[in-house]
Amino acid sequence: MDIFVCIGSSCHLKGSYQIVNLMKENLDKNGIADKVNLNGAFCFGKCSGDGVTVKIDDEIISGVNKENFSEIFSSYVLRKFK
Repeated sequence: MDIFVCIGSSCHLKGSYQIVNLMKENLDKNGIADKVNLNGAFCFGKCSGDGVTVKIDDEIISGVNKENFSEIFSSYVLRKFK
C-alpha cells in the first residue's frame, strides 16, 4: 500500500505534520508499518477543503484532520489488511 500525505503550503497550514505523525503511530500500533510506504507529496489540487489531502493507493481523501483521522484510517487503510 502507498500512502501520500500532502505537505504543500495549504495542507501544511491545515496540519499535515500532525497527520503524518498520526499515520506513523497508527501504522506502528496496528503492526502494518512494514507493509505501507508512507510518503509526503505536493498538492493534489484539493486545497479548498477543511483539512489535509491524503492519497491512499488510488483514492484521494481530502479534509483529513485529527478529529476524523481514526475513522478515515480504519475505512481506507485497515480494511485493506483484514
